[in-house]
Amino acid sequence: MRIAHVTDFYLPRLGGIEMHVGDLAARQVAQGHEVTVITSSPGEGTTDPADGPAVVRVTDGLRRPHAFHPQAPFSGAKELLDGRFDMVHVHVGVASPLGFWAARTASRAGLPTVVTVHSLWAWAHPIFQALDRPGGYSRLPIRWTAVSEAAAGPVRRVVSGPGAVTVLPNGIDPERWDVPRDDRGDDDEILLVGVMRLAARKRPLQMLRMVREVRRRTPAGTRLRVVIVGEGPYRSRLERYLRRHEMTGWVSLPGRQGREQIRDLYRRADVFVAPADLESFGIAALEARCAGVPVVAKGGNGISEFVRDGRDGLLVADDAAMVDALVRVCAEPALRAALAGHAGAGTVPVSWTSTLALTDDAYREAAELVGRGASPARTAQPEVIG
Repeated sequence: MRIAHVTDFYLPRLGGIEMHVGDLAARQVAQGHEVTVITSSPGEGTTDPADGPAVVRVTDGLRRPHAFHPQAPFSGAKELLDGRFDMVHVHVGVASPLGFWAARTASRAGLPTVVTVHSLWAWAHPIFQALDRPGGYSRLPIRWTAVSEAAAGPVRRVVSGPGAVTVLPNGIDPERWDVPRDDRGDDDEILLVGVMRLAARKRPLQMLRMVREVRRRTPAGTRLRVVIVGEGPYRSRLERYLRRHEMTGWVSLPGRQGREQIRDLYRRADVFVAPADLESFGIAALEARCAGVPVVAKGGNGISEFVRDGRDGLLVADDAAMVDALVRVCAEPALRAALAGHAGAGTVPVSWTSTLALTDDAYREAAELVGRGASPARTAQPEVIG
C-alpha cells in the first residue's frame, strides 16, 4: 500500500505523537509498504534515515517555518491529492490545523482516511462540537480512533454512532524495556525519574515544586536524587527554578537522550514520576513500567489503563496527593520492592504486534467506508518487525 501519515508534529521535535508516528512509519516500511510522512514540523537541519519513510516537510523553504504556519494546511492537502495514496492516516492532538484540514480534504476526495486522536479532548470537546457543524467532520467517511479509552471518550461525544471511535494504542516493544535492575546496594538514595517534553502541558515545573516538598518531608538520612530527561521551551524556566531554590546539587536536566540511555536510567531508577494531568497515553510511563520501575501518576487518564493502583504504581488525584505518594514510596523500601515486583513487561497489554494488527483493521474499515473494499492482497499482514 501507499500510505500517507499526516501530522503537524514530527521528529526531530520530541513528543508522543512524534515518536509514535516515526516508529509506526518505520515498521510499515519494513513490512513492504511505501510510506510518506507529511508534516508541518521543520527539519531543523536533520537528515531523515534512508531506510525509513519519505518525509515531506511542507513548511521547509518558507520564511520562518514552524508547525503552525498558516500555509501548512493547504500545502499539506495538495501533497495528499497529488500523491496517489491508497490510505491516509492523520494524527491529531487538540491544536492540529494541518491534520484536521488534511482529514477533511482526503475524505472528501474519496481517499480512505483514518484519524487517530493522541490528546485528551476532555475540556475541549465543546469546541470540536462547534467546529463540526460547519466542517462536517463527523459526517465524513473517516475511521476515527484514539490512543486510549480515556482519549476516545471525549471524541465519542463529537463523533457518535456504534463503533464510531475505537482504540488504536501507541506501540511498544515490551521485551526491549525489560531490563535487569541494578543492585546499587544503597537504600539511602532514592532516584526519581521523569521523561517528558519540557512544555507546559507535561507540567515539569510543577514536578520540581513537588519533589522540593518531597525532599523536605523525606526522612533524615535518605538522599533524594531527581533526573528529568527531555527538551522543550520550559528548560530555561526549570533551570532558573533550580538555581533559585538551590536544587542543582540533587536535580539534573540532562536534556534529550536516546532510548538506550533512558533504558540505562530506568535500570537504576526507583520511581517514575508522571506529573501531567492530561496524559492521553503515557508511552514513557509504560516503558518505565516494562523496565520494572513503579509509576506514580495522576489517575483518570491514559496511564491508568496500564498502571494498576497499588500493584505496579500509585495513582493519585492531584499534586498534593502525588507529594504524599512520593513521600510514602521514598520512606518505605518494602513498598517500592512490592510495586517493582508487579511491574514488568510480562503483563503489558500493548505491543507493536497488536498495534500493527489494529492499524491494519482500521485501514480495512476506512476503505470499506468509502466503498473501496480492500482486497486481501492489499491488506495481508507481512511478518511483523519488532
